[in-house]
Amino acid sequence: MGKSSTQAPGLAKTLRIPQIVALYIGAVIGSGVLLIPGLAAQKAGPASILAWLVMSILVLPMAITMGLLSARYPSSGGVSTFVRTAYGDRFGNMVGWFFLLSVPIGAPILSVTGANYTAILLNWSESQVYAAAALLLLAVLIMNVVGLHVAARVQTIVVSLIITIFILAVVASIPHVSVTHFTPFMPNGWLSVVQAAGLMFWCFIGWEAVTHLSEEFVDPGKNAIRGVLWSAGIVALLYFAVAFMTVATHSYGVGISAASLSVMVQLSLGPIGGWIVAVTALFICIATANAYIGAASRIAYSLAQEKIAPRWFAASMPSTGHRPADFCFFLFVLSSFSAFSISM
Repeated sequence: MGKSSTQAPGLAKTLRIPQIVALYIGAVIGSGVLLIPGLAAQKAGPASILAWLVMSILVLPMAITMGLLSARYPSSGGVSTFVRTAYGDRFGNMVGWFFLLSVPIGAPILSVTGANYTAILLNWSESQVYAAAALLLLAVLIMNVVGLHVAARVQTIVVSLIITIFILAVVASIPHVSVTHFTPFMPNGWLSVVQAAGLMFWCFIGWEAVTHLSEEFVDPGKNAIRGVLWSAGIVALLYFAVAFMTVATHSYGVGISAASLSVMVQLSLGPIGGWIVAVTALFICIATANAYIGAASRIAYSLAQEKIAPRWFAASMPSTGHRPADFCFFLFVLSSFSAFSISM
């Protein structure tokens, strides 16, 4: 067994169930929900909804495991603390650094993705897309610099809007549902359903990110697992509802599967549906980036406390647990460099 985490006690416990659920949902629901339902339906036909149902069940053990570990070992080290406790410092440190270094790569990709959805509607140039992406990333970083209590409240609002928009999209599509769209049910055989499930797997990861915030849960022993269960149920329902209506309205096929949600919404709402999907995409990217940047600042703090990262990673995050400003600025510089590299 490795040594226990050496973090200073007293990180501010500001996250209650609504914020915990919102952070989990934001970390898990990515831009894949806009793409995968249509692509999966194109590959497996109506039988793709079986794959969504099965994947929703199969990911539960992973989600619940993260919730149980967060309840037992609430720590800003998150998964690195779990690995350190089980396998020792070397592997715990490796996991911590891998997670930390992934954020400056993933965050700019998320921001560019969100900006691109808006750019299509506004006919932005490439430079305008990257400028908007930088502003989106900067806004998320500023929220986390101000404090997790602010970032979590914004997350709750954004995720609530995402859920509302998805419900609107599903309800608006009901008049275009037809039972004929479910036949043939499995046009490409069982193998296509398995292949579709492989596509879906990436839509269900992200539970590990919020483990880094567990030390700031109010009553983590109770709320960590409650937050996971609520968010897993909401995520599964949203995915299944969108996937089912994608099939039921036949909003997929060659050339349109990657924009299936937009196609589905525009059946009833016309061009305004494109704007709704663009706003949804923007909110999704904000929610995901917010969850991961908050997690990255905490793992940076944890690694600094373990004395395997520069001390200034934790310099602006004292025992009160607020405002990891130095690291967030460092993260912004790295992310901006990553975004520039991606654009070249």
